[in-house]
Amino acid sequence: MVLTTNELKTEIRKMCKEKDAIILAHYYTIGDIQDIADFVGDSLALARKAAETDAKIMVMCGVHFMAETCKLLSPNKMVLCPDLEASCSLADSCKAEDLKKFKDEHPGYQVISYVNTTAAVKALTDVVVTSGNAKKVVDQLPKDAKLIFGPDYNLGNYINEVTGRKMLLWNGGCHVHERFSVTQIIKLKEKYPDAVVMAHLECKAPVLAAADVKGSTATMLNYAQQSDKKQFIVATEAGILHEMQRTCPDKEFIPVPPEISESGLECSCNECQYMKMNTLEKVYNCLKNENPQIEIDPKIAKDAVKPIERMLELS
Repeated sequence: MVLTTNELKTEIRKMCKEKDAIILAHYYTIGDIQDIADFVGDSLALARKAAETDAKIMVMCGVHFMAETCKLLSPNKMVLCPDLEASCSLADSCKAEDLKKFKDEHPGYQVISYVNTTAAVKALTDVVVTSGNAKKVVDQLPKDAKLIFGPDYNLGNYINEVTGRKMLLWNGGCHVHERFSVTQIIKLKEKYPDAVVMAHLECKAPVLAAADVKGSTATMLNYAQQSDKKQFIVATEAGILHEMQRTCPDKEFIPVPPEISESGLECSCNECQYMKMNTLEKVYNCLKNENPQIEIDPKIAKDAVKPIERMLELS
């Protein structure tokens, strides 16, 4: 029997109550997922929630590394991932063996890893950061510290610029945010001259230079909620517009399209296909079958959780 959207939502919430489960969702997932989640947030907020929840089961609707983070912070809880194939281009750009080699070539350096990394990479890391707390964490490290920052080059470059640091940067990037361009922003500014331009820190430097507001998804959301402005041009994954519109129904949010889509044609928004792999059907099935579960090698987990805990302490 095929369940309707409303039936799926009802059954999912029923199972959550019966199984003492909590659904965590990133802002980039589809609107239906965000609507049935117990908590919606960015990577930092989701990590904090995973560390403090009393629920027996967590369903992490995002991408694979986020589910790993939940398991690292709550090793005794069952962590479910609706689709194990929901990867991340940033995490994929930095393999543990490559980072280890880079570390060996730069003795005496501390490693700062963006949260968009695998558990194996986190195990080689001194402190993890998110786009929401990267500057705050870096500011608390000794001024003379030798630092490697990865894998997001754009975020690392921005942090170097605003802190005066000279961190060595890994040359990785988010396939979604790399596609934004100043050209598309200029076109939208001509059409919406009074709009505030907001851009995620994973965007390239020229895009950030064209933005009025630069920050994490949570930073942009909070700004929109508190601002008197009525129009916002948004350069980040289009899923965030669902929460922006829900909490600010009287305001207009205009997504910046990619310069060129993966199909070679212009399109109206910029989406992460991995985030969109989370569907109501998959959430329903993983809760019903309590599978697929996230498991992490204990040896890796022991080292990988330390930089996450340090991040939470510093932020």
